[in-house]
Amino acid sequence: MTARKAALFTLSAVEQTNAWANGELKKEIAKSKLDRRDAALATRLCFGTLQNRILLDYYLQAFSSMKLSKMEPKVRNALRLALYQILFMERIPPSAAVNETVSLTRKYAKNPRAAGMVNGILRSILRSLDALPAIEQRNPMDTLALRYSHPRWLLDEFSLRLSPEELEELLCIHNSAAPTTLQINLCRTSLETVQERLQEEGVMAEPHPWLPNCLVLDSVGNLEQLSVFRDGEVYVQDTAAKLAVLAAEPKPSEQVLDACAAPGGKSFAAAIEMNNQGRIVSCDLYPHKKQLIEAGAQRLGLSCIQVELRDASSREAEWEQAFDLVIADVPCSGLGVIRKKPEIRYKDPEEMKALPSIQHQILANLSTYVRPGGRLLYATCTLRQEENEEMVRHFLTLHPEFSLEGFTLPGPLGKVEEGMVTLWPQRLSTDGFFVAKLRRQA
Repeated sequence: MTARKAALFTLSAVEQTNAWANGELKKEIAKSKLDRRDAALATRLCFGTLQNRILLDYYLQAFSSMKLSKMEPKVRNALRLALYQILFMERIPPSAAVNETVSLTRKYAKNPRAAGMVNGILRSILRSLDALPAIEQRNPMDTLALRYSHPRWLLDEFSLRLSPEELEELLCIHNSAAPTTLQINLCRTSLETVQERLQEEGVMAEPHPWLPNCLVLDSVGNLEQLSVFRDGEVYVQDTAAKLAVLAAEPKPSEQVLDACAAPGGKSFAAAIEMNNQGRIVSCDLYPHKKQLIEAGAQRLGLSCIQVELRDASSREAEWEQAFDLVIADVPCSGLGVIRKKPEIRYKDPEEMKALPSIQHQILANLSTYVRPGGRLLYATCTLRQEENEEMVRHFLTLHPEFSLEGFTLPGPLGKVEEGMVTLWPQRLSTDGFFVAKLRRQA
């Protein structure tokens, strides 16, 4: 019941306040003091419901005389949670899903009659599971949009660069559970030691198939409860973000600026590559994010990281040509991490139009901090050309003192001759990411 409550409250907050599900769910898990097993269930319920929300609403509306949009948020999300369990979670008996949902509704809905309505809708669906409304639409793209719960505009965006087959592969990945990747803090331990310690706690972890010093876990709920996490032997970072740091090639004794650093993963990865030597200035605009980076660096024992409260778009005169490497992981639309942030698909696309201008302003400013002969790494977690390749080419036309430089990555990508690459989830099983490495003339 507590796991379902945590999921319900998170889903309602996402819908009502535009909160991010991941952060909101962590609060609910901590508030309810869920153990690792219940935390994992709450996570599966919450993210699975978000990933399939359009399809769930399509079915629910067919069995409800009231428009879903007219229902109070907790009632609407209770119905979605129940139907997700019925359709997608084989280990939960449908009757249990219905009973628990009715109890949740009775306890937390404002309308005292809501529980009866929820019970009626869900019982009708149970009687009709073999005859649910067809999802096939006249347009094949509309069918895909409904089947995988993606707004049509998003399919149109991806289809500009992908074949129909690859497009469906990408949509399918977006609706799957993301594996957890743990990067090893080589300044403190080894992959083998971490793996042994995890096994002692009953957590199975396998080495990543091609990224060194990385372990892949199935969902384990609250990672902060693991001893290897508390002891600073690991940090959570997707393969794609680690590859971005490897492309930048940070070296011991270098001066590095990570300008949009929160939550700190790239700073941590760079510090470990540098064997905790040299200096990394790790910046963010918001005090609570600065504290997050500081806490992570302290937990990992990475003393070469200096955390600053700075605006990446504002000029800092003392940083002029001061850094060997500047990492610019700029604010973006986030369309590469839909698997981990499924609510991104429901954002208003109009909000994206201002991003390229902001990104160019940041990139142009940060480029002034690169010393002659130094490197500038541009990275995003989106798959839109306007924020990626087009942004880099536009920057290069205005800044001829920079040029793209090739780099070599572990795994399938190997040598990236062009100096920039898009990491597609359906090809590499990573987050969607874009990386470009630029060198300033000596």
